[in-house]
Amino acid sequence: MSDTPKPAHTTPLTPRRYGLIIGASGGLGAALAQKLAGQETSLALVARSKDKLDALCRQINAKGGYALAYPHDVCDYDKVPALLRKIVADLGGLDFVIYAAGVNLPPGGIDRYNFENDRLMVEVNLIGAMAWLTPIAEMFQSAKAGQIVGISSVAGDRGRVGNPAYNASKAGLTTYLEALRNRLTRHGVHVLTVKPGFMKTEMLKAAPGPTPFAIEPERAAEDILRAMRKRKQTIYTAPLWRWIMLVIQHTPSFIFRRLSF
Repeated sequence: MSDTPKPAHTTPLTPRRYGLIIGASGGLGAALAQKLAGQETSLALVARSKDKLDALCRQINAKGGYALAYPHDVCDYDKVPALLRKIVADLGGLDFVIYAAGVNLPPGGIDRYNFENDRLMVEVNLIGAMAWLTPIAEMFQSAKAGQIVGISSVAGDRGRVGNPAYNASKAGLTTYLEALRNRLTRHGVHVLTVKPGFMKTEMLKAAPGPTPFAIEPERAAEDILRAMRKRKQTIYTAPLWRWIMLVIQHTPSFIFRRLSF
């Protein structure tokens, strides 16, 4: 863990929230951390890259924020319970969790298949989310409070030829989050599913084919924080994707299977 900053001063007039972002070292996760840092929030940031996490925490803490770094590979499932306990103890509580970890490896063409890449996508995008969100859901249910945010994708709305495993991993995450929502809502816990379209991140460089309507991760982060405040259930970002995906979802199969994206 990076050098621990001094705990933020909390009073009844200046309450703080305690948040965890998994997949925080770059892209959308880092953008969310930057925006949350100035909102009376103490943050635990988790990602594989220690150097990137430490740099991000130094930047946040130098501006008067409060962020702690926890290097971790989300595929190390057995280490999650102990790390989660440490994070809660270090922060002094936990009010919300954002699972932003993800990987999108190019399939190398629609006529090629790579099981190792496919397995990694499912392990990071779906099983890693389940490893973290299962104990968090149990904790929030017992507390009858808390917010869970999962970063899924428009790619999970339909099975496309371009990257079947990525589609499957995000479809699985979307369904898992919906099931958590249906289970936890009755206990006062809010679950938000986020479905971004293309974002201008390193991951976008690996995307085969055109990437229309791409937005900066900072804009997506603003949409997510707004949805958290309003306790939305599902959002697309940018919002235009809701209408694009509505068309795609209702495209007949005999037409859809002829498309090359």
